[in-house]
Amino acid sequence: MYAPDRDQDLRWIQRAIDLAALCPPAAGAYSVGAVIVAEDGTELAAGYSREADPREHAEEAALAKIPTGDPRLTTATIYSSLEPCSQRSADRTPCTQRILEAGIPRVVIAWREPSLFVSDCVGVELLVAAGVTVVELPEFADAAQRPNRHLGNGHDR
Repeated sequence: MYAPDRDQDLRWIQRAIDLAALCPPAAGAYSVGAVIVAEDGTELAAGYSREADPREHAEEAALAKIPTGDPRLTTATIYSSLEPCSQRSADRTPCTQRILEAGIPRVVIAWREPSLFVSDCVGVELLVAAGVTVVELPEFADAAQRPNRHLGNGHDR
């Protein structure tokens, strides 16, 4: 399986964090950015929370820009400034499930979801259990938290 080198991971996770800064702040939601990168290192799509819909998540926004079943997804990496969600309201598919359905084999995150809105996000655990490679870059957690300062102290772990 394709694995970008560390410099590429650092560059793309920074892009995801930069996208998170574009999110309109919302009292009940994180500001998150996501980028899907093809095996050849080119950006396939990017998105951020509430980009086109007040309830839209970053991974959801990015995946919506790529046709379902695009074969490039099966060798891509998705970079997200926050751990993909494992739970959502009944009418919305969790981002972890969206990633699995798309067949993306590698996920890189900057920050694990704190228990502010969901008591126990298990996005990483679900992805790993399904055979997805998950890379966490905790040195980027502070940068990923900055666009979420509007949530008060609840974003800290």
